[in-house]
Amino acid sequence: MKRFATLLLAAATVVACAPTQPDIASMEDAGNRIEHAEPLSWWVGMKTPLQLMVHGKDISACEVAVAGGDGVRITGTHKADNPDFLFVDIAISPRAKAGTYYLVFTRDGESFKYAYELGKRREGSRERKSFTTADMIYLLMPDRFANGDPSNDTVAGCTEGCDRNAFFGRHGGDIAGMTGHLDYIASLGATAVWSTPLLLDNAPEGSYHGYACDDYYHIDPRFGTNESYRDFVAEAHRHGLKVIMDMVPNHCGLEHWWLKEMPFDDWIHRFPEYTGTNAAFSTYMDPNASQYDLEIQKSGWFVPSMPDMNLDNDFVRRYFEQLAVWWIEYADLDGFRVDTYPYNEKEPMSQWCAAVLNEYPDFNIVGECWTSSIPQLAYWQGGNPNKDGFDSHLPSIMDFPLRDAICQGLNEEHVQWNEGMMRVYDCLSHDFVYHDLQKMMIFVANHDTERIADILHGDLQKMKLTMAMLATMRGIPQIFSGDEMMFRSKDLSQGHGGLRVDFPGGWPGDKINLFDPAQRNPRQKELFDYTQHLFNWRRNKEVIHTGRTMHFLRRDNTYAYFRYNDTDAVFVFINNTPEERCPAWSTYAEIAASMHDGRNVVTEEPCTVTDTTRVAPYSALIVEFKR
Repeated sequence: MKRFATLLLAAATVVACAPTQPDIASMEDAGNRIEHAEPLSWWVGMKTPLQLMVHGKDISACEVAVAGGDGVRITGTHKADNPDFLFVDIAISPRAKAGTYYLVFTRDGESFKYAYELGKRREGSRERKSFTTADMIYLLMPDRFANGDPSNDTVAGCTEGCDRNAFFGRHGGDIAGMTGHLDYIASLGATAVWSTPLLLDNAPEGSYHGYACDDYYHIDPRFGTNESYRDFVAEAHRHGLKVIMDMVPNHCGLEHWWLKEMPFDDWIHRFPEYTGTNAAFSTYMDPNASQYDLEIQKSGWFVPSMPDMNLDNDFVRRYFEQLAVWWIEYADLDGFRVDTYPYNEKEPMSQWCAAVLNEYPDFNIVGECWTSSIPQLAYWQGGNPNKDGFDSHLPSIMDFPLRDAICQGLNEEHVQWNEGMMRVYDCLSHDFVYHDLQKMMIFVANHDTERIADILHGDLQKMKLTMAMLATMRGIPQIFSGDEMMFRSKDLSQGHGGLRVDFPGGWPGDKINLFDPAQRNPRQKELFDYTQHLFNWRRNKEVIHTGRTMHFLRRDNTYAYFRYNDTDAVFVFINNTPEERCPAWSTYAEIAASMHDGRNVVTEEPCTVTDTTRVAPYSALIVEFKR
């Protein structure tokens, strides 16, 4: 009897110590008392810790609990400088189930609830693969690519409407237009799509480019919805295309909701008067740089309409870390391109990259590090043995030096000692500086540079030379939408607004539809067909994806190189002269002697190369061999 009484007492004690679950059913919903809670949702089974940013009137005065299931609990709260913000740390144990949970906010004896979804991850999400040298990336600007849904050209609540005659205005392209032409992109030989930002940019003008983000968790309604973007990614995958999202952690837009009342005084970089960045990337690695110049580089604003985020604030950095993980998981993404990478504070961005890779070890991120200096570019690639010990953890970098060498070299006719194709040779001779040649994006143009057809003055043969080099050189090739058909800027005096031309046929009523092969003129057809042939051939050429490079010196405006591995080789001879040229085949004996069964990649005919093989003016000879 005594033992039974003891057991009853112990049971009563357990019940008394158990946490009391709030009566969720009878509790009032948060309603408009919570204006924002970001991330919008989360998933069970994540490695990334969840820190919810909650925004609502005097929300920091509340105590917070969580209800709705086991395995989810609040581990801490952090007040901001602004009492209308509260940062809530939420631990999700491995035993937690997917479903709806409730954050319970209590103040002065009154409570209200906020529903929060924890989803179930896709199978194999953590192990997802990303873009590699086996891919060709097609870059497009959604507003200028295709208008698949004219009903969203002008949307209530969005300041700027649609005007196709405005160089710096919105033209109406959208996610529906992108989705409707995935077959075109795939047919070109592309295996990945990178679009410029699709998130809300509510600037009163120039909002079409999307780089002044005003809401990091919502697609701009003039492009579509979060759901339509997720559907686009799924449809791209069905077309054999990976999807790369453009991320912009360096700056936001002036219309972002948090600028009306920021969580912390140092949420963005502030100055007594407007201070722009000096764009001196060298200050990060220059042992002679002043602290003053370094601070202006990393804290100055990109432009007056883009406030500079302060990633040295841990809450800002964690916000962007979670943002990246959220979009990968939500939309099933395959990669990131990071805008203006060196404008960010370097240590927080190193942590940002590491956080993404901690959740997705095989994920690829390419950073825009716009510099012509090869050592400075190499500094930003993760794993590079930098003297100061810095590791960016950034897997991939954009090869601006090679882009400059190709564009400048192709434009030089009467060459001196190190001009013409020697610029390309010299650039690739510096490959020893880079940590990982497999993770370098190579290109000749993008949405921020001059159109390659403008640079080359509409020369069809030289355009084909650019495609030949992109298809056969080391790295991950990227083509800017329209370059495959020699698009020219609408008005060179208009800069970016002029080069970001609409894709003819992307709008109802366009007089010409270049998505239709029958409507291309002979020059457009020739360049498209050449590009298509090369990149579809490249898809399955392991020797191009992972092979080594051997090149040979000539100062006559030609360039010869081999891509090779143990079993295969590809020989490329670039003739950038107005006369026929012959490769110096006998001088290539150290590699050529082991090759046999040559096949011309362009004509698909058997090919034997000798010292007397003649290569036409401004053309490339591409031959694949067995070794």
